[in-house]
Amino acid sequence: MSISELACTYAALILHDDQIKITAEKIATLVKAANVTIDAYWPGLFAKLLEKRNLDDLITSAGSGGGGAVSVTAAAPAAGGAAPVEEKKEEKKEEPKEESDDDMGFSLFD
Repeated sequence: MSISELACTYAALILHDDQIKITAEKIATLVKAANVTIDAYWPGLFAKLLEKRNLDDLITSAGSGGGGAVSVTAAAPAAGGAAPVEEKKEEKKEEPKEESDDDMGFSLFD
């Protein structure tokens, strides 16, 4: 994401948070007040996008991805109370050491 896009995004979020209608002029004014130089077409693009889309919907769906999200839910505890959660500890498996020819009392190259 470029600095121009970030500046316009933050300006649009500020306007939305203050419940001010988001227009290209207002985005450009906020970006200029922040002393950020952007290309002149960015505020208009953001304003046109946000005319057609609800910013609240964009904010709440920002991390949802393209449908590949996996939801994780915890099982409810039994009626008798909450059972303690046991953590699985990784057990280190020691690999058996390879026996060398030296251990057998002779060498292949004797």
